[in-house]
Amino acid sequence: MLVKTFGSAVYGVEAITITVEVNELSGADYYIVGLPDSAVKESLQRVESALKSNGYFMPRRKLVINLAPAGIKKTGPAFDLAIAIGTLAASEQLLNPEKLKDYVIMGELNLDGSIQPIKGALPIAITARKEGFRGLIIPKQNAREAAIVNNLQVYGVGHINEVIQFLQDEQSISPVIVDTRDEFFTAQYNFDVDFADVKGQENIKRALEIVAAGGHNAILIGPPGAGKSMLAKRLPTILPPLSLQEALETTKIHSVAGKLPDDSMLMVKRPFRTPHHTVSNIALVGGGGIPQPGEISLAHNGVLFLDELPEFKRSVLEVMRQPIEERRVTISRAKMAIDFPASFILIAAMNPCLCGFYNHPTKECSCPPGNIQKYLSKISGPLLDRIDLHVEVTPVSFSELSVQSGGETSAVIRERVIKAREMQANRYKEHTGIYCNAQMTSKQLKQICTINTVGQHLLKTAMDKLNLSARAYDRILKVSRTIADLSDSQEIKPEHLAEAIQYRSLDREGWGK
Repeated sequence: MLVKTFGSAVYGVEAITITVEVNELSGADYYIVGLPDSAVKESLQRVESALKSNGYFMPRRKLVINLAPAGIKKTGPAFDLAIAIGTLAASEQLLNPEKLKDYVIMGELNLDGSIQPIKGALPIAITARKEGFRGLIIPKQNAREAAIVNNLQVYGVGHINEVIQFLQDEQSISPVIVDTRDEFFTAQYNFDVDFADVKGQENIKRALEIVAAGGHNAILIGPPGAGKSMLAKRLPTILPPLSLQEALETTKIHSVAGKLPDDSMLMVKRPFRTPHHTVSNIALVGGGGIPQPGEISLAHNGVLFLDELPEFKRSVLEVMRQPIEERRVTISRAKMAIDFPASFILIAAMNPCLCGFYNHPTKECSCPPGNIQKYLSKISGPLLDRIDLHVEVTPVSFSELSVQSGGETSAVIRERVIKAREMQANRYKEHTGIYCNAQMTSKQLKQICTINTVGQHLLKTAMDKLNLSARAYDRILKVSRTIADLSDSQEIKPEHLAEAIQYRSLDREGWGK
């Protein structure tokens, strides 16, 4: 008897419906065809054990299982449940096989029939709804994540018997229902850290406010203990809250990578990723035999924080150059090319030298003169050009540390950031894919970032004195536009340009001198 069940395969951040065809024929042996990998081929052993453990049997005749379309490689154990149910239906052990056409069934089986969670539940649910399926049967650990997709009944199951009984109408499983909007908006502003915790460092807080308002990249350079990491970790608290669409995009990426917390429904806060400096090229950018998202994609719509930047391998840093510009990364293989979104704010932190005390106000640097420039030269000029703000972080004095009252809270700063972002949203409403000043194209830069004669003279002097590149010129204009937005100014004034220029003072030509 030929029976069809339906599963789903995830490629990139999208899912493709897979038809699992199971046919019992005369002969012997079992076969899985349709470009299965080893994990899929091994599902026969898991299915056989799970069925026998629960009082069912594997067919004693030839069994052919086809995963269509056959030209797409199938990976992972998530097809176990669809294969098991198809096997039961083909051997006439399932009473109502006609219900199978209405459901996408996914789950990894243990030998006793219990079901393990899978990756990519959200894109699977989105595709199932788009293709008109009535419901999705999925491991209970993934049910809340999939249930945020409306107009689709999502059933969370923990054992194969629950699926069999549901399909035979012997037991009713209620669909999982979540109030997406209520849970989304309730948790958006709950943070464990706040800018009010930071004593002093008002100039750095101002720089990070500009970063948040315009979506700019920044590098913090200063001695150990000056507060670089502490400040960077608080950046997400002043970023505008995720829109529901951004939250869905971000959740899809984390779902595909298997990085969602247990029983999590939706990414409600902007991600903050902090890879260690031993990270590989593939782990940072993404890749693998079946391409998976890397850290830059997991930081999509959020912050990527690279602490101790010179300690990262040069090749790792250089592969980020194109994704920083294009805000996406394309992973190409012989038979496929997959795009992963990578629109993130890059925050880097580093010491000024190997010992960490170059230019320190009280401690003496112990590095030989040539070693300072050698250490700083680990960061290439092209990468540094792509970082909008270079901020020098100085140690906090005792008088600032001993002050009892805190500074501005993150909520107060966030209000100014949101107001500036609203101005930018109105400015770029006719431009698809542009949401903040950092995303401006060269053509838009000429139209939007116009400056008067005084500003042009100021910028020319800075370019000549600091020996800045053409890309740095663009960055200064973008940052000055953001500063003007924070000042609620329609035009870029000389004081806005002057503040933007000071954030290029750590450009490569001026380091270590």
